[in-house]
Amino acid sequence: MAVARAAKTQRRTRIQEEKEERILDGALEVFSASGFRGTTIDQIAEATGMSKPNLLYYFRTKEAIYRRLLERMLFTWLEPLKAFDAEGDPQAEIRSYIRRKLEMSRDYPRESRLFANEMLQGAPHIGDELNGPLKQLVDEKADVIRAWIKAGKIARCDPYHLIFAIWSTTQHYADFDVQVRAVLGESRAGEGRFEDAARFLEQMFMRGLEIKGA
Repeated sequence: MAVARAAKTQRRTRIQEEKEERILDGALEVFSASGFRGTTIDQIAEATGMSKPNLLYYFRTKEAIYRRLLERMLFTWLEPLKAFDAEGDPQAEIRSYIRRKLEMSRDYPRESRLFANEMLQGAPHIGDELNGPLKQLVDEKADVIRAWIKAGKIARCDPYHLIFAIWSTTQHYADFDVQVRAVLGESRAGEGRFEDAARFLEQMFMRGLEIKGA
């Protein structure tokens, strides 16, 4: 995990923690718009209102800042999937997962775009995380879905592609928010668009998972 340079040498003070957060927030703005290759340390320093030497005291390189953002984002992104409860009712669990993912698209659009840019580049900075912790978690939750299928609680489906479909449909509302708002028009492009999306996606997924004739 990428560790801030200042944190390696001493216990961080409140001011140091605040400056690190300031750097990460400014860097997120730049990286999410320009990607890793299109971002420079000078741009990050300008976005944070800090001098370049001061910024480099906290993070030695651009990559260190970028990796910290990706690792923190991935941890947050996986929390809703971790909450997927094998003992819970499948409909309630899947509905809750859809809604939590939409809430994340609403609340963390910059993080979603950052992640999308990394994936489009072939995940050069976070490949180990994808092949390790992410894959392990998805394998575990795929087993949960298989157990629900075996118990006759939901229709047969490929659990991996079910998870992929939920990811793609919910994150669309972050990565393509400009398009969504433009197409919906002014009257429907407010915060209510996320509730409209939640109702539609719940209906689409749950009907698809109903056991016919049950």
